[in-house]
This record gives sequence, structure tokens and C-alpha cells, in this order.
Amino acid sequence: LPENARAYLKRIEEIVEIPIDIISTGPERNETIILRHPFD
Repeated sequence: LPENARAYLKRIEEIVEIPIDIISTGPERNETIILRHPFD
């Protein structure tokens, strides 16, 4: 992800106090980005 997108996600995590594990950039499965595996 671009630096601005990473900073945006980090700020959202700070506001909601919950880590973001998975994001999607579109409707297809191959447009999903796993930042951290949610079950680890």
C-alpha cells in the first residue's frame, strides 16, 4: 500500500482502538490485502 494509505489505516486503528487485519480494494477476492492474519 502507498504510505498515505498505511498512515490512514493506522489513524483509523488509533481512533477505533482495534487493529485492522484485512482490507479490500475491490469486490474480487484477489483485491483483498491481509495485513495481519486475524487468527494468529
